[in-house]
Amino acid sequence: MEKVGAMARVKLTAGRVEAFSCPADKTQAFLWDSDAPGFAVRATAGAKAYIYQARLSGKTIRLTIGDVSVWSLEEYLDPKTGEVITPGARQEARRLQAIIDQGRDPREVKQEITAADVAKREQGKRKTATVADAWDAYLKERRPHWSVLHYRDHVTLAQAGGETRKRLKKEIKTIAGPLAEFMPLRLSDVTPELMQEWAKRETPKRPARVRLAIRLFKAFLRWCSNEKDYREATDPTAASAKKMRDTVGASKPKNDHLQKEQLAVWFEHVQKIPNPTISAYLQCLLLTGARREELLTLRWEDVNFQWRGISMRDKIEGTRQVPLTPYVAHLMAGLPKRNGWVFSSPTSKSGRLAEPSIAHRRACAAAGLDGLTLHGLRRSFASLCEWLDIPGGISAQLQGHAPQGVREQNYIRRPLDLLRVHHDKIEGWLLMQAKIQFDAEAAPGSFRVVGGTAA
Repeated sequence: MEKVGAMARVKLTAGRVEAFSCPADKTQAFLWDSDAPGFAVRATAGAKAYIYQARLSGKTIRLTIGDVSVWSLEEYLDPKTGEVITPGARQEARRLQAIIDQGRDPREVKQEITAADVAKREQGKRKTATVADAWDAYLKERRPHWSVLHYRDHVTLAQAGGETRKRLKKEIKTIAGPLAEFMPLRLSDVTPELMQEWAKRETPKRPARVRLAIRLFKAFLRWCSNEKDYREATDPTAASAKKMRDTVGASKPKNDHLQKEQLAVWFEHVQKIPNPTISAYLQCLLLTGARREELLTLRWEDVNFQWRGISMRDKIEGTRQVPLTPYVAHLMAGLPKRNGWVFSSPTSKSGRLAEPSIAHRRACAAAGLDGLTLHGLRRSFASLCEWLDIPGGISAQLQGHAPQGVREQNYIRRPLDLLRVHHDKIEGWLLMQAKIQFDAEAAPGSFRVVGGTAA
């Protein structure tokens, strides 16, 4: 056994390491190696570890290599490849000594290596991020700023399909959305060429949905290009190539709307819909000119029968105040109060109407008005207002359109009372064309419709 000062050194072997222990009268003990200076086994009560000790800049530093049960004394190499299979504590001690000989602190070197590894892993993660990963993060961040319908469009356009759902008491399988095939891909794989081939396949099958998918995906790629986790892998122009736009083509303006002379037959067949909630909803949709989701998400707390007002959730302003006209008040007052939703449904998972379009299409087919959509009712409101010479700003404000022009934006402020004067006039004229007569002065829910069938 070699002695240096008060420090005894021996050539460490597996047997000596295993036999070494801490005396009962000490808190720790060291067994130093004679081959690698500064290399030792430290024993404490119930534990043993390899350590390395040296002097750096006039100070003694001690580093723990690892537990003797984890580290072997000597490294073990694969006899065929020569690669290290089991790390060796003695070789690790010599590596630490080489770092100190360069005047560097192994602890700082370890931190630098760790930081570099983290950065490398993050960079690799960014390069291998999938569209689905970024899409989920995008939806999570942007959802508070979107309407319910806009968020639902993002979900359905990217859904994988194949799920079983019930519709009209029948089980159907959902189909994959136009964007579904992009979800498993890496962001870096989404190129203009790839999207061009996709557009060629999808456009003939569902052109309107493809155009919507492109608009949403283009906004998504712009968002990715501004996010540190995805910008390196994103080509923000992938959904903007001219060839793809030419393939998809421009959307044609929709012209479905009710003519003045069609109001009577429309009301007649809509009032015959067996579900009174759907019937009331469709009539309110036409008479308010609201967006379909604005009315579907209306809650009882948003309706003020006393002061004849409705607080409508608006995608432009957040909320807007519109008048509660007499006939709309009558329809709403007659609805069952099952829960907080005005247009509730006992069978819907959300507790409110989910898909009134099916009943509307059937009523329109019976009335000879095929092709009239729910948004066509909103278009009808705006068009029919022209018969009454209603100021354009009035109908626009009732419908929640953004103010146009400097005067509308900055100077004109219309109180609810002023809107009510015009809205009551619009409703009265629409119902007159539909040959529906009623006592507009009666309390909501108490008057009876004279012409037509009450909803």
